[in-house]
Amino acid sequence: MSVDQQKRLLIVDDSAFMRKMISEFFVDHPYIRVVGTARNGKDAIKKIQLLQPDVVTMDVEMPEMNGLEALKVIMKECPVPVVMLSSTTKSGAQITLEAMASGAVDFIAKPSGPISLDIETIQDEITRIVENAVTVHVSKLRHAEHSVELKTTKSKSLVEKIPTHTTTEIFHKEHHSKVVNKKSEVSWNSHSKKMVLIGTSTGGPRALQEVITRLPEDISAPILIVQHMPAGFTKSLANRLDHLSKITVKEAEQGDLLQDGVAYIAPGGYHLRIRKIGMSYGIELDNLEPPRGGHRPSVDVMFEDNSNYNDFDKIAVIMTGMGSDGTKGLQALKNKGNVIAVAESANTSVVYGMPKSAVATGLVDEVVDVDDIATIIMRYLP
Repeated sequence: MSVDQQKRLLIVDDSAFMRKMISEFFVDHPYIRVVGTARNGKDAIKKIQLLQPDVVTMDVEMPEMNGLEALKVIMKECPVPVVMLSSTTKSGAQITLEAMASGAVDFIAKPSGPISLDIETIQDEITRIVENAVTVHVSKLRHAEHSVELKTTKSKSLVEKIPTHTTTEIFHKEHHSKVVNKKSEVSWNSHSKKMVLIGTSTGGPRALQEVITRLPEDISAPILIVQHMPAGFTKSLANRLDHLSKITVKEAEQGDLLQDGVAYIAPGGYHLRIRKIGMSYGIELDNLEPPRGGHRPSVDVMFEDNSNYNDFDKIAVIMTGMGSDGTKGLQALKNKGNVIAVAESANTSVVYGMPKSAVATGLVDEVVDVDDIATIIMRYLP
């Protein structure tokens, strides 16, 4: 491949050691070459304008201008796919998630703090994520602009909920869904118990914000979510979405009893299962089964496990993400129960991998833009 055809990478980190190590990871890469480095956000903005890279790795914590501040300027003035590098501290995770909502493609968790002397242990992961990011078109990297009324005006409890019958105007807009499985013979009873299952990966935090913040507080189903994300970040994701949403969002914990109007996000490092407890269902976390397709939590595991229970109908949603996680699980759901399958469209998917794989099975009932997924979910609930 000629130099002109290679993809150009800019590495941004305040640590000279980190800049050197990450640069070395791409010395022999067949189609990605490092065209420069920057030591902080201000330097990064100048280098992007000068070098016009195809992809950027950006440290979160830097002096003068941190990664989040720089990202916001970059996405406004000179958009380019950006991969954030973050420590797993609480503040680092929170800033990373805000960066995802502000247009970052993906993030990489440093293995041992801001200056990770063992960074070579995740060389393959860094290479893979940068390779994925370079394929993303900047038009897919919009800010999650959906405005929501913050929860500070509401009083809610996981133990007791005061029902509300106010429906946001979003649910009255014209539907623009595409029905792709015309032979589907789902016998949908609007009065039966329901459960919503959502799986996503690359681009997922921003997509989840678009969906979860549009759901009304009185939604008549529990919501189980698998987002491919390492331990230490899923709790921050849950807290962020809980703050922005009318429903309750929490990181799933062992033994949680499923309740309507509550979204449970699988913790990083654990598969998300359920078990029957009397007349109710509870969360079962599993860190014994190995990662499936490199993922734990895995969408396939959540879907397959859920397919064993038919006390309720399911709405299964597969959103943006690399690969095919969720496809086998969707087949199990459809074979064993009453399921409406929804996939995010190529129009809004940051990476149209997981949804595309699901659609290829012929089992997906509707393909919609991310903005309309909440509308579709509500259409099938009592």
